[in-house]
Amino acid sequence: MKKPSVISFLITLLLAAAVCIHGGEPVIDKDGNPVKLREKYFIQPVKTKTNNGGGLVPATTSILPPYCPLGVTQTILPDQPGLPVSFTLPYVVEETDVLTSLVVNIEFKSNIWACNEFSKFWKVNETSSSASEEPLILVGGTRREPNSWFMIEIAGEGPEANTYKLTTSTGTVGAVPGVWFNAPQLVLTKDNAKTVLVKFKKVEDVTTATTSTTRVEKLGLRMFPFY
Repeated sequence: MKKPSVISFLITLLLAAAVCIHGGEPVIDKDGNPVKLREKYFIQPVKTKTNNGGGLVPATTSILPPYCPLGVTQTILPDQPGLPVSFTLPYVVEETDVLTSLVVNIEFKSNIWACNEFSKFWKVNETSSSASEEPLILVGGTRREPNSWFMIEIAGEGPEANTYKLTTSTGTVGAVPGVWFNAPQLVLTKDNAKTVLVKFKKVEDVTTATTSTTRVEKLGLRMFPFY
């Protein structure tokens, strides 16, 4: 008599997994093109009256040792695009585009890394001492661990099209003042007022870059940006 309920539960579980794997519609970059898996992009917060629009970079979250793992901070320099990232999937799936609601890993792409014992994958810090605390977004994640799974959701339409927010199964990526010059530090939050809205800019290959790739963007590919 219990078999139907077990089968129903398994079907529901598989359907939920399918939604997480297949996602929704393609995520579109600032140039109107689909965001591709495994290619490099700048994640750029939308410029507002209270946000200078600087890109995202890895940075220490403490003024005292230990400095690792690094967090994810918005640069205080408005013309700095940030450090490139790539999007990959936790499991092998036949996808080439990043889709809304698709579970992805986010990884900084740089040949220079300050904390070699930690990976470049983003994760939600699950070791917060308080359940009410907004956990930091850190690097050092693991591809197949749920705390390293993020989703991209549509946040704007019409004139604000191609604007997105980053989410997880338990909250939305927002920002609070960080320890260095109050530069915005990424956290997981349920406060809509703290949500960081972003756009994606594809990184041009610096060896074949056209005039559309600025000097600042090229610097962002070679080193940690100044912030």
